[in-house]
Amino acid sequence: MAPSAASTVTSVPTPAKDTIRVNGKGGDAVTQDDIPRDPIEVKYRDFFWTYTEEPHRTRRLEIIKAHPEVTKLCGPEPLTKYVVLLVVSIQIFCCYLIRDTSFFSPYFWALAYMVGATANQNLFLAIHEISHNLAFRSPTANRLLSIFANLPIGIPYSASFRPYHLTHHKSLGVDGLDTDLPTALEAVFLDSILGKAFFCTFQIFFYAVRPMAVFRVPFTWVSALNVVVQASFDVVLLQTLGVQPLLYLLLSSFLAGSLHPLAGHFIAEHYVYETVTPTQADAANGVPVPETYSYYGPLNFLTYNVGLHNEHHDFPAVPWTRLPKLHALAREFYADLPHHTSWTYVIWRFIFDESIGIRCRVKRKEGGRMVGQGGGGGGSSSSSSRKPADGWKEDELQS
Repeated sequence: MAPSAASTVTSVPTPAKDTIRVNGKGGDAVTQDDIPRDPIEVKYRDFFWTYTEEPHRTRRLEIIKAHPEVTKLCGPEPLTKYVVLLVVSIQIFCCYLIRDTSFFSPYFWALAYMVGATANQNLFLAIHEISHNLAFRSPTANRLLSIFANLPIGIPYSASFRPYHLTHHKSLGVDGLDTDLPTALEAVFLDSILGKAFFCTFQIFFYAVRPMAVFRVPFTWVSALNVVVQASFDVVLLQTLGVQPLLYLLLSSFLAGSLHPLAGHFIAEHYVYETVTPTQADAANGVPVPETYSYYGPLNFLTYNVGLHNEHHDFPAVPWTRLPKLHALAREFYADLPHHTSWTYVIWRFIFDESIGIRCRVKRKEGGRMVGQGGGGGGSSSSSSRKPADGWKEDELQS
């Protein structure tokens, strides 16, 4: 492990198949001409490309085989709705407190950073949790709670987040499907200290705009309700308390996805922080590059245990309160996986460590499927030939 990797605990990964590093920093380039890549990526620096299936399905099956009782951890968590109600109430109370405070006041910004950003990041992750139907058994009840959790964020997004996020799970690392992946243009223009600092400062906008640039999801009755309810809430807020509370909520959302300790989870989850060894660079050795990282620190208390990210991807149906139980039950499967010890240091290293950058993501050209898209994604068609609006299942559209 490189000396600068102090925030990442490393161990020897379990062998798999054919993962390669192409044209990146920190080592000799390895040519793999039979992988179709964006010309921009070939000309500049490339991502980590692999032919293999994402690792979580395989590990999930192995864990179920070793610990069949793990399936009892799946299912909704009743506590979630009460946490959402509490945090939404805190933000509405802060709106009342801030109603007569200048936007340029240090108090305004301090409250938005320390309380507002923390609360809205919590609500981002509440919506993430609810997108897996983990608050209620009823899909409709989950959609409605998600819309309610969206209120202090200021801009409607909960309805569209769900299909994008579930596609991320079904198609982890698949180019043209996983909208969590940076684009080739991002890798080119943000591959510097200043570029990475810009990305970390404004990453909330990248996560908001990038999905729509990759593919569009259908506009459903849930989407319409999300827009109407959010617009109504914003109008009522403006009419009763004035413009300052709305500015507070929008600033809170921006800071939650900016240079904030909790925002470190965006980068920590799937960016490759491990040194790519010659053994890993040589596909013949069959040693993969780790592509999901967990974090087991105290900030999980504020973020629905999203730090337990390997555990979450292995078992998306296990709610946040039971992820530590999953980790303890299947400890032998997680003990040797690399993990982070500090989200703040994740951001610091991302910006200032030359060996870490936008391109440090594992990508696949094949596999996965778009949630709502009929059939699998195992063919060789390019992402440009996919038709996102075709083949959506009725339950995925309406739930």
